[in-house]
Amino acid sequence: MKRIGLLSDTHSHLDSSILKHLKSCDEIWHAGDIGDVSVLDQLKSLRPTRAVYGNIDSKTIRQECPLHQRFMCENVDVWMTHIGGYPKRYAPSIKDGIKTNPPKLFISGHSHILKVMFDKELSLLHMNPGAAGKHGFHQVRTLLRFTIDGKDIKDLEVVELGKR
Repeated sequence: MKRIGLLSDTHSHLDSSILKHLKSCDEIWHAGDIGDVSVLDQLKSLRPTRAVYGNIDSKTIRQECPLHQRFMCENVDVWMTHIGGYPKRYAPSIKDGIKTNPPKLFISGHSHILKVMFDKELSLLHMNPGAAGKHGFHQVRTLLRFTIDGKDIKDLEVVELGKR
């Protein structure tokens, strides 16, 4: 069983409230637009961290993080990317791949809009944790916490971090 802290779109902002909510997690996943590499370093010093780069990320972050991560967590096939869209509106760059080989959990960021929805057609759960940083149009900063237990994804929590 693993407790996951999922965030995205920090845009170089990482404060104590974010770190406080990630301390109870076994792993941290970042769905891109990390910003400054120090954000990634702080997350890695707290817990094992998986991350993908986003459209604003520097060459340094792009050398450290891939565009896509496809991995198994417990018995759940996970695909994480920054610009992925959501059910019925997947990004053109992933549309064919997700339809031919759908994961059980698809994670994207980019929109700054918190969204968790089930894709009945592909039998997958989509998560976008919204934006944890202060840059962008979102009003409230958010992240997600959830548990992966074998093949089950459960105990999902939306964490509101306050106004941007």
